[in-house]
Amino acid sequence: MSDTTMVQVGNKGRIVVPASIRARHQWVEGSALVALDTELGVLFADQATVERLVRARLAGHDLLGDLLSDRRREAARDDTPPSVTA
Repeated sequence: MSDTTMVQVGNKGRIVVPASIRARHQWVEGSALVALDTELGVLFADQATVERLVRARLAGHDLLGDLLSDRRREAARDDTPPSVTA
């Protein structure tokens, strides 16, 4: 499934995606791609693929619950009177 091909950055920063990769991902002229800048390099993917990736990474996480817990901890810390030292 992997295809490793050297590409060059051309005029105006353009990169040509090899035909074999475009065909495998069904990218045609005008396909909108998302460029994700990661610590390993740049990943190009279509929006549906990015959405699947994000959903998979967030699966099992309760983001709203985590946010509310954080806010409650901050509020409790803000309500604690400062200690007085003599």
